Amino acid sequence: MKYVIVHAGGMADQPRQELGGRTPLHASSTPNLDRLSQIGELGRLLIPMEGVRHGSGLIGTAILGYDPKKFYQGPGPLEAASLGVSVTEHDVVYRCTMVTLGAEGGKSGDIKKLGPHVIMEDATAGLIETEDARELIDAINEQLGSETIQFYPGVGHRHLMVWVNGKPRAVCNDPQKILGQSIADALPTGDGADTLRKLMDAAYLILRDHPVNDDRLAAGKKPANCVWLWGEGRAVMWPRLVEKYDIAGVIVATSDVYRGVGISAGLEAVDPERLADDDLRAKATVALEELTKKDFVYVHAELTDEVVHGTDIKAKVRGIEEVDRHLVGPLVEGLARQGPYRFLVICDHAADEQGQAIYAFGEGGRQRAETAVRRFTEADALAANMPARDATKFVNKFFSKN
Repeated sequence: MKYVIVHAGGMADQPRQELGGRTPLHASSTPNLDRLSQIGELGRLLIPMEGVRHGSGLIGTAILGYDPKKFYQGPGPLEAASLGVSVTEHDVVYRCTMVTLGAEGGKSGDIKKLGPHVIMEDATAGLIETEDARELIDAINEQLGSETIQFYPGVGHRHLMVWVNGKPRAVCNDPQKILGQSIADALPTGDGADTLRKLMDAAYLILRDHPVNDDRLAAGKKPANCVWLWGEGRAVMWPRLVEKYDIAGVIVATSDVYRGVGISAGLEAVDPERLADDDLRAKATVALEELTKKDFVYVHAELTDEVVHGTDIKAKVRGIEEVDRHLVGPLVEGLARQGPYRFLVICDHAADEQGQAIYAFGEGGRQRAETAVRRFTEADALAANMPARDATKFVNKFFSKN
């Protein structure tokens, strides 16, 4: 028996007026996801959210059976695990996101210090390219790095800062939630916030006139003129899932956070270079290749930030259809040739504060009757009339030998 989890991040949503009251999933053509919902169990997973900090990687933590209250300390430590950054339980890891800031009613050059007059213009610095971002991070680390503070390059706009023996109680905020707004109420507060604010102020002065940003402006791109520190947490050792269920497994993901989730659980992480710049077909191909050697594959895919946080709802529909056509379809077709397999497909809502995701669970590779016609949609998952299952316990059912 092979075991496959496909985690499609950000595809669930609320009914949209632009789609005639349908959700993007409902409006999409998803024959492969629909068939999985028909041969298996369709329902809702409950992600424990009470008393838990929210952030990327939380859902993956729960799906693999780890209680987020104990094991999820924010995305920062997970990204550190992915990037091979060595941290101790006393260090605090921060997401260090490249952003574009602007002065209220003026130019960014008018900014002397981060405060109420500063607007979050873009939380990805125009989806900055990795090459540009790394040069900027290196410049920051050269001038601000020390024995206690170190900056580490990641991918695109996502990078890391490690505060050795740092203070973990500062309250930091996701820059995506203040787009177009003043940053005043979102700047770090609490114990250790003064240090974080000073670093962000200094980073702005370093980046504002950096040649990379001069070139970006000349090319009509948004400058990465500051870093935003958030997603903080200490590293926590996880018990190894591979030992608990006696399986050999691998994580197929380009997201550093989800690679970190897999690595923390004891899974091997596929080299991102094999995934052809997040190509969905490549993920399906690599997952199938790994399943000839491993028992379990966790495939993580997500719609782009531009689609998830943008206003073009039809782009989201197209993105969902591409996941179904280029990832789920080839994966299911290839699995059928390998023999019996157990699948779990999870689809979460990027902005859901209630902690629910829809899922399809079952077995393939054997002759099975399909149930009455239904689709992999939020409405059909709700109509299944089953209580939402605790995601942290579902993994026991998934790996059950029965």
